[in-house]
Amino acid sequence: MTVAIKVLKHELNNLGRSRWILGYGLFLFALTDALLRFGGGGPRAIVSLLNVVLIFVPLVSLVFGTMYLYRSREFIELLLAQPVGRGGLFLGLYGGLALPLAAAFVIGVGLPFIWGGSGEGGLAGPLLMLLTVGALLTLAFAALAFLISLLFDDRATGLGFALLLWLGATALYDAFLLFVVTAFADYRLETPLIGLSLLNPVDLGRVLLILQLDTAALMGYTGAVFERFFGSILGVTIAALALVTWTVLPFGLGFARFRAKDF
Repeated sequence: MTVAIKVLKHELNNLGRSRWILGYGLFLFALTDALLRFGGGGPRAIVSLLNVVLIFVPLVSLVFGTMYLYRSREFIELLLAQPVGRGGLFLGLYGGLALPLAAAFVIGVGLPFIWGGSGEGGLAGPLLMLLTVGALLTLAFAALAFLISLLFDDRATGLGFALLLWLGATALYDAFLLFVVTAFADYRLETPLIGLSLLNPVDLGRVLLILQLDTAALMGYTGAVFERFFGSILGVTIAALALVTWTVLPFGLGFARFRAKDF
């Protein structure tokens, strides 16, 4: 654990001065501030930020996380030549990436609302859900990025697979769900649709945000299904556990791969 803390501090210091992290946070801050000023107020700004959370955040986490571990290969090899435990090193590396990314998102999106949008009624719940989902997606896709980097030694192959994963999670999976709903329209699909939504963190985040914004009616039949289930305490609990699982599972697989990998 001492190794993990030392590596975490080292990586936080490096990434805290990183232009990419600062640029990411400043971009989110400028975008959120512009939406609050010119987009019609807090509720509309949150709706507009929904696509940013569901598309841009996973992309940044995957690409930056994948390239981060590839660039750290020499640093990892240097530390592994010392009497350093692999478990603590992996924990420090992951925390040193995921925490700054999550903090950049929360601060970049949250500060403009504190300054310019906090006075609107009923905004706290949707904003808290937006920040929570964005932070959890950051942690999940950072863990997936680490796993990809450890599975593929070639940088181009790893980055290509990360982009393919992002495309599948943000676009192709929705097309698959639409096909299922259309092809099996004569059957009861409530339980299968809920189960399929849990298999994709982006889709799960979308459902939680849409329900929090009271726009589930725009999704028609699927919106009604999701509202009945995810609108309950049990549904919210299962959804939260599923998002956490999407962080824990790839993190655990990456951890096992890291301990067994020959650098």
